[in-house]
Amino acid sequence: MKMDPIQETMEATAWRVENGAGTLRRDCLAIEAPLQIELNGKAFSVTMRTPGHDDWLVRGLLLSDGIVRPDGSVETIELLEVEGVDTARVQVPDIYLCERVMKNQALITHASCGYCGKKSFEGFPILLTPPREPLPWTFFGQLEEKLRQAQDTFRASGGAHAAAAFAREGHCLCLFEDVGRHNAVDKVIGYLLFHDRIADAAVLQVSGRVSFEIVNKACRAGIPYLSAISAPSSLAVEAAKGSGLTLVAFNRQHRFTIYSHPENIAFSKEE
Repeated sequence: MKMDPIQETMEATAWRVENGAGTLRRDCLAIEAPLQIELNGKAFSVTMRTPGHDDWLVRGLLLSDGIVRPDGSVETIELLEVEGVDTARVQVPDIYLCERVMKNQALITHASCGYCGKKSFEGFPILLTPPREPLPWTFFGQLEEKLRQAQDTFRASGGAHAAAAFAREGHCLCLFEDVGRHNAVDKVIGYLLFHDRIADAAVLQVSGRVSFEIVNKACRAGIPYLSAISAPSSLAVEAAKGSGLTLVAFNRQHRFTIYSHPENIAFSKEE
């Protein structure tokens, strides 16, 4: 079936850094936005997605997550905007709902998305205090190699994400791997909190892409820089700009792109 064309990407201004030289450029981001799901008149869940085909997304989610029985069906899905957030109002006859939903048990959080499973969109991250002084651009060129060298689980399995916290002096405070991107980040933050070292963390480095939730976690932990090997989403960039977080992505082979607050990264006068 041919679908109607949907805007799944958007343009953003970013700084491309290579060999210490920065070039202002237009970049393409995959759009990320929350979809609130209301089930039979009650707030049920939030999923982060690329807008479009939300009807199919909701139907598939309800079946694959065991909310609707395999022999059941969705009666109606109304797609609308509620207080600025895309919302799907779903009606499912009670006889088609699985037992745990009827008992109002919580939806299980996915390993792939730390925000999915919440009942409502909680808004943008808190405002960060600007770093006391910029970090040099050379700091970021080292992070990919340091992360890769420590990824024992990934080398053995090819199936694990990694997250690490680095101090301003450049040493790694901790590194964890997990099948879930968000789980790896949570382990880093939990370790830093337990050992009372959260204030020592200047940069959170992640092995995968950057979603809104990764930005949100970094901001809640008060970590002012976030660096990723892969791409950011549109909502991640928007949240980083609004919160004061410096977001660096496509950070590999001593090249990276700055998507927010480039003033927090220092370049020498010669460069």
